[in-house]
Amino acid sequence: MVNRADIGVIGGSGLYSLLEDAHEVDVTTPYGPPSDSISVGRIGGRSVAFIPRHGRGHTYPPHRIPFRANMWALRSLGVRQILAPSAVGSLRPEIGPGALVIPDQIVDRTQGREQTFFDAGAVHVSFADPYCPSGRAAATATAREAGWDTVDGGTLVVIQGPRFSTRAESQWYAGAGWSIIGMTGHPEAVLARELALCYTTLSLVTDHDAGVEAGEGVTHDEVLAFFAANVERMRTLVSQVVEALPEERTCPCGNVLDGIKLPIELP
Repeated sequence: MVNRADIGVIGGSGLYSLLEDAHEVDVTTPYGPPSDSISVGRIGGRSVAFIPRHGRGHTYPPHRIPFRANMWALRSLGVRQILAPSAVGSLRPEIGPGALVIPDQIVDRTQGREQTFFDAGAVHVSFADPYCPSGRAAATATAREAGWDTVDGGTLVVIQGPRFSTRAESQWYAGAGWSIIGMTGHPEAVLARELALCYTTLSLVTDHDAGVEAGEGVTHDEVLAFFAANVERMRTLVSQVVEALPEERTCPCGNVLDGIKLPIELP
């Protein structure tokens, strides 16, 4: 068995059966254990590692996910490109449930999450454009070809959770011009950048958030039910995007640490 992969997928329970010829790998990291064992297998001709973001059985709520361990574990297996599908709420009336947003910006509204590997020394990594341009292009083109209502670009605001937003908070975020809202996209994106990984998120809109005129406030059960109803379609899309990702990285992501003296040795 080969415990190496080029592409990582971070997802939920509906994606557990994503891989062909999969086997589980336990990875030790300097940041403790990842959220669960990692499955390594194939999608078509690509080698892929899958990690359940919340652990099997949804063990970890959003604010307790071991983000650093998860990202470190994927890189240590050879992963250099990451797809991160997730469920989000919409902050825009024109972006309804069932839409797929490929955001190009992110806003951090979390508190207390470990969001860097560089706890010593002065290391400042560029994060102006948080998502991989090649990954975004591949995901957008693939989703449109597959018939998804695809939104190319937009800002994902990540809140602490596990509660949903108040109406006033939701109206505030919408008033700032942001597009979608979730609880898990940060610090995944910045940790990927610090490891010189490509990171692309596929955001499935499950509801309108509390402050949007078209919505009446979201519930946990509604989000789970909507995602479950679309999980087969989402699984197919993830597989298609994996195969569409470039085999050779020509984007800036792999060179983001060039010229920086790191206080740690990357796996």
